[in-house]
Amino acid sequence: MSLAILLINQGIQSVETTLEIKIMDLEIRLTHQEAAIEEMNGVLLKQHQLIESLKSELVMFQNQLREVGASTGVDVSQEPPPPHY
Repeated sequence: MSLAILLINQGIQSVETTLEIKIMDLEIRLTHQEAAIEEMNGVLLKQHQLIESLKSELVMFQNQLREVGASTGVDVSQEPPPPHY
C-alpha cells in the first residue's frame, strides 16, 4: 500500500472516531436531559397537586367566612380595611 493510501485511511478513521465521539457525547447529553425532564415533570406534578389542595382549602375558608358573616348579620367582605393599610 502506498503512503498516500495509508494517510487517507488514517484520516478517514480519524474522522470516523471523531464522529463516534461526538455521537456518544450527544447520546450522553440526551440521557441527562431526559432524566432532568422526568425530574421536573415530577416536581410539576407535585406543585399542581399542592395548588389544587390549596384552592380547595381557600374555597372552604371562603365558605366558612360567608357562614360567619351570615350568622352575625354582617357582610365581612364589605368591611373597610384596617387603618394601617
